[in-house]
Amino acid sequence: MNLTNMSTRQLRAFIALVEERNFTRAADKTFLSQPAFSALIRSIETVAGVRLFDRSTRHVELTPEGVLFEGSARRLLGDFELAMEELSDHVAKRKGRASVAALPSLASGWLPGVLGEFRAEFPGVALELHDALLEPCLSLVRLGRVDFALAANGADMSDFTTELLCVDSFYLVCRKDHPLAQLPTVRLRDVADYPFIQLARSSSVRQHLDAALHPVQMQTAFEVEHLATVTGLVVAGLGVSLVPEMTLSQFSHPDVAVIPLSIRGPTRSLYLVRRRDRSMSAAAEALYALVKARRPSFPAGKSGGKSGAKSAKRPARPKATAA
Repeated sequence: MNLTNMSTRQLRAFIALVEERNFTRAADKTFLSQPAFSALIRSIETVAGVRLFDRSTRHVELTPEGVLFEGSARRLLGDFELAMEELSDHVAKRKGRASVAALPSLASGWLPGVLGEFRAEFPGVALELHDALLEPCLSLVRLGRVDFALAANGADMSDFTTELLCVDSFYLVCRKDHPLAQLPTVRLRDVADYPFIQLARSSSVRQHLDAALHPVQMQTAFEVEHLATVTGLVVAGLGVSLVPEMTLSQFSHPDVAVIPLSIRGPTRSLYLVRRRDRSMSAAAEALYALVKARRPSFPAGKSGGKSGAKSAKRPARPKATAA
């Protein structure tokens, strides 16, 4: 019995005739005329290569081969309908999976609120978040382990399509009793006089700062991996640091001042990054669209800007201390 060429339309007609045992009623059930329905049943028997029904003017009965085929036909139809239901659930975002990679500065502050909003709207979709530094973020997209990433541009972006997410400004963070905390804004050359806390060279923050600060030489006191460590070192008075506005929630501490840089301070561009040659699932597309709709905005005035700073005129350039 060659079933590879049998359609779901033929299978449904077969099951209708099994259940109704009458060509007229089965034709009505499948919304076909009786001649068209009879032709469809003949086509099933032609494909099967065997008679499946015994017909008389008063009765329609399954042949032994028809009885054997009934179980297979019901399983085939059930599997097809289950597959279509599963697909429909994914398209409607009742089920599915969406996976995103994000720089730690995004994953720890702004992004969780967006993920919470998505989960509330699509509770059946499984969410995955990978917080990683720049190159691991891009590698996860390149390998297909995540649907998209929220990251800066890397050295090689040829495999990706990117859309601008936001442009992030940098701020000075220092103790409130530090000399720079008295300034309304700071210049990069002001910062160069003090012990400086760097993030790891593999971080996008460090890469942006290195490019922006050149040729200014910072007095690197520590080089660390995590923003929480930067906070602890600043609170302890072991140095100052420059961090993106996206990360300022990490520096909400009563002893920490957050000071804007002067108008020509460095910025960091962040992007939505997806693979150029790969379609995303309906769930991932929905998350991508929500991230775009909720993209961070940094209005003029710089949120958090002058905690601990006085609005007095800029004092004489302070001398270096072991702040």
